[in-house]
Amino acid sequence: MADIKDPENTILVELKDGTVAIELLADIAPQHAERMKALARAGAYDGVIFHRVIEGFMAQTGDVEHGKPGGNAGRAGTGGSDMPDLPAEFSRIPHDRGTLGAARSQNPNSANSQFFINFKDNHFLNGQYTVYGRVISGMEFVDKIARGEPPAKPDAMISVKVASDAA
Repeated sequence: MADIKDPENTILVELKDGTVAIELLADIAPQHAERMKALARAGAYDGVIFHRVIEGFMAQTGDVEHGKPGGNAGRAGTGGSDMPDLPAEFSRIPHDRGTLGAARSQNPNSANSQFFINFKDNHFLNGQYTVYGRVISGMEFVDKIARGEPPAKPDAMISVKVASDAA
């Protein structure tokens, strides 16, 4: 596990192969960072599947409405949380390998609960999607997530916690 400098702005995502630590960029995208912490603290992300995983591109998850066991998995990727959508918080932070981007519809101000983790540098996304975190340890576990749109047997986030709460 990485040396966690700011436990209040670090998310721990338990995957089948190990724990991924994500440093939230609360100074760059404060509303997105706060939303992820609120949903993690509510347990909303626990059990949510990776519904869109494209080799050499990214792994997308976070549909807390449709992406849980017993939910309508065929609709995974179309829902969000019961909180309002967030305005874009675009920055100069590039979409590099391991960065966390806010998934959204065509409307730049439609991000809600869904996010993606870049498998590689995807600079063509720069300035179009809010970057609000980066993997600081466990990227090797992200690399093992089952591929597909949707995957035949999707992997899930077993649990998602704020590091300051996990002690």
